[in-house]
Amino acid sequence: MKTYLRILNFVKPYWNHLSISIVCTILFAVFNGLSIYLTIPLLDTLFQGGQSQEGQPGIQINPSAAIGNTTSLLPDWVIKLEHNISDTFNTYVLQGGKIDALFKICLLVLIAFFFKNIFGYLQAYFLSYVEEGSMKDLRNAAYKHLHQLPMSYFKQERVGNLISRITNDVNVVQSSISAAFLNLIREPLTILVFIGIALSISWKLTLLAFIVLPFSMLIIAGIGLKLRKYSSAIQSKMADITSILQETISGVKIVKAFGMEGYENNKFKKETYSYFRMMLRIVRIRNSSSPITEFLSVIVGAVIIFYGGVLVIQSHTLKAAEFMGFLLAIFQTMPPIKELSTVNNRIQESSAAGDRIFEILDTKPAIKDEVNAHVLKTFSNSISFDHLSFHYDDSEELILNNINFEVRKGEIVALVGPSGGGKSTLVDLIPRFYDPSYGRILIDGIDIKQAKVNSLRALMGIVTQETILFNESIRNNIAYGLDDYPIEKIVEAAKTANAHNFIMELPEGYETVIGERGLKISGGQRQRISIARAILKNPQLMIFDEATSALDNESELLVQEAIERMMVNRTSIVIAHRLSTIRNATRIIVLDRGKIIQTGTHEELIRNENGLYNKFYEMQFRD
Repeated sequence: MKTYLRILNFVKPYWNHLSISIVCTILFAVFNGLSIYLTIPLLDTLFQGGQSQEGQPGIQINPSAAIGNTTSLLPDWVIKLEHNISDTFNTYVLQGGKIDALFKICLLVLIAFFFKNIFGYLQAYFLSYVEEGSMKDLRNAAYKHLHQLPMSYFKQERVGNLISRITNDVNVVQSSISAAFLNLIREPLTILVFIGIALSISWKLTLLAFIVLPFSMLIIAGIGLKLRKYSSAIQSKMADITSILQETISGVKIVKAFGMEGYENNKFKKETYSYFRMMLRIVRIRNSSSPITEFLSVIVGAVIIFYGGVLVIQSHTLKAAEFMGFLLAIFQTMPPIKELSTVNNRIQESSAAGDRIFEILDTKPAIKDEVNAHVLKTFSNSISFDHLSFHYDDSEELILNNINFEVRKGEIVALVGPSGGGKSTLVDLIPRFYDPSYGRILIDGIDIKQAKVNSLRALMGIVTQETILFNESIRNNIAYGLDDYPIEKIVEAAKTANAHNFIMELPEGYETVIGERGLKISGGQRQRISIARAILKNPQLMIFDEATSALDNESELLVQEAIERMMVNRTSIVIAHRLSTIRNATRIIVLDRGKIIQTGTHEELIRNENGLYNKFYEMQFRD
């Protein structure tokens, strides 16, 4: 129930629409009851008493009087109100001939059904507004919170699982809003209205009718507990299917290259079959409550018909029209009772889905602004790495071990070393994708943990080996996040990145949509667009993480030329496997197994014949 109450918190901003929906629900229940209650005088008019002569008194309706003291269970004010309504009805509707009375009753029935449907429509519309709006806010909250979580969270979670939580799980939660505010308000009101009608006719028959209720509630509660258990499992299974789908589509080139279509098909079939079996189980459990409740109701209904028939035929304590009205009223309570029998099931299912969504929202962001954090407006002097060590949360093995060096403003510092040496991890600590396990990073003497994260990252431009582009136009990719940015500035950045010429050769130039992850253009072209994006940002610190390692020679030359232009008069940190790209670096730092083992210029390091840098150089330039 705690989870469900958290779900309902998202309804609060829509209280005005919800209030209108509740008012319409009440009016719907009233007119629904009235439309059924009018069948009693209608049947009386058609089949019983009254005078046939025009102008003579017509049918008189007084159910309370007709059944003696059968309404003795009702409060006195209710009995008095009933008599007043009866007298008014007799005076204004049933006076005159039977045809006049019939016409008036038919007109009242039409009016009752008209307003019932009007208020039913309005109630459904305003509730849908609340339902869709609150789920929009829940999705937005989960998506916004994802952006606040550190990179370590995304390393632990599968992408498909996260997608499933924000799409499929929210869809499951959505049905619980109507369960709370439609079913738990409209259906009980409808039941109360028709029970009131039934009680006004015969309290004995009404009590007999509701013998079934306690048994139904016990069955429903047991089914609801099972549903919550299986619903959580089925949402997890859907997340697995989404993950496989996302991974297969993303890696379709590898799947085809290795001829693994059959393997992937079998893996997918296995998961969908498991989902199929779980769905059948949950459908079997979910659907069992309704027929059980209905069958119990029919048993009681048969008993009521027999007992009521005895009252009409043998003891004459109940009029036939009143008994028919009673039956209509009682059977009108069956659909809302059936609907209520599913409410607990839906709440349990949505709570299970809500648990998975709130797991995201309850994950505390490890990287966040501290109280009174500084706003870094500029980078003036240096970046210092002070006794820096790092390990991932799930491991005690140090990826970086006691790193100490300084990057002065305007320097080009290159990081070199074997794969797994900690180079990428080191540069990931600068924009606070992760925080150091020990030690500090200082910008102009300020610990970056004491700086606002957005202001820190605003100082930096990052170009990585894995180029991330979006399924939008080239213009929007270069001016990422900048609406209506002048095209002249975008073209200028593209020219600096050696991208303008190939862009102009595309069918729609800068308006060409480049597909998901930019797959409609080559790797070198994607890299130059990402450099243009960084140039347009005009950062004070540039980080290049193996930006040319995956390119062919021609693309590498063009990208390297763009990088060199960008590094002019700008502080840069460059990770490179190809030593040819960093010969002109101000300083080169060699990392191995998380430690700095060499530092110096290219000429200084090359003279150390036993050093790791010299070995790398000889391997790349042995010819």
